Amino acid sequence: MARTRRILWVTLATLLGVLLVGAGAVYARSESMLRRTYTVAQRPVAIPSDSASVARGAHLVNAVGTCATCHGEDLGGRVYADMGPIGIVAGPNLTPGRGGRGAVFRDDDWVRAIRFGTHRDGTSLIAMPSEVFMNMSDADLGAVVAYLERLPPIDREMPASRFRPLGRALLAAGKLNILTAPKTPARSSVASVPVGITPAYGKYLVEIAGCAGCHGYGLSGGRVAGPPGTPPASNLTPAGIGSRTEADLRRVLRQGRKPNGTPIDPFMPWKTYAGMTDDEIAAIWLYLRTVPAKPFGNK
Repeated sequence: MARTRRILWVTLATLLGVLLVGAGAVYARSESMLRRTYTVAQRPVAIPSDSASVARGAHLVNAVGTCATCHGEDLGGRVYADMGPIGIVAGPNLTPGRGGRGAVFRDDDWVRAIRFGTHRDGTSLIAMPSEVFMNMSDADLGAVVAYLERLPPIDREMPASRFRPLGRALLAAGKLNILTAPKTPARSSVASVPVGITPAYGKYLVEIAGCAGCHGYGLSGGRVAGPPGTPPASNLTPAGIGSRTEADLRRVLRQGRKPNGTPIDPFMPWKTYAGMTDDEIAAIWLYLRTVPAKPFGNK
């Protein structure tokens, strides 16, 4: 009996040791990924101060980019994803109020965060869509920064995004694609696209609005990463659009309704896009008609 008990204790101690070593390895690997620094080829971006540019920045932030989804409608920050054992993701306060990025950021800090997805110390941001915003022209990026630097202060201390044990394990195993910098190609300068009702400008708007995040880079839709019940994204190529019209697209973006009048799932941030101008929607429609047709889900 004593020998059996001893064998059992040795076995349990061995298993515990293996678990502790494994947990330590996971923590070390995930911490190394979180603390890794990235060097970016950052060029100065001119930050304008005229009212027209600031208004342009406000429009891009509030009607084209989906900044409010993560940072809150007042841009004062919010916890927008509590993933249980994986962790939480919080959009920081962007204003100059207490706890806000605007209280400490300089021009180049904004550019680094938006275009390259890195903190001031060079470590990667978490879940910041810089792979989308890297397509924003220098002029528009400057306008966005000009607007952000003029936000009214909101005092709100936000918790930092953090990973719980399962999240760290998934991160270490390469199964949690949530670090921004590794998936954001460096683009130190981006030329402007002429504003107009053209397919080229429509393509630009689709890129910086982040449509590919759900619909895929080929825009053919399909399964979207998210919590249970997340709806699939629609096919936006001609194969999916079919006989629909520009008026149908306008109804989706302005009213949140499908061509048959039924409401679309609120996961689609149509309330943000409702602020787009008629010309912007027309340009997007022209571009969507030029996208190569693909079957649904062939992102």
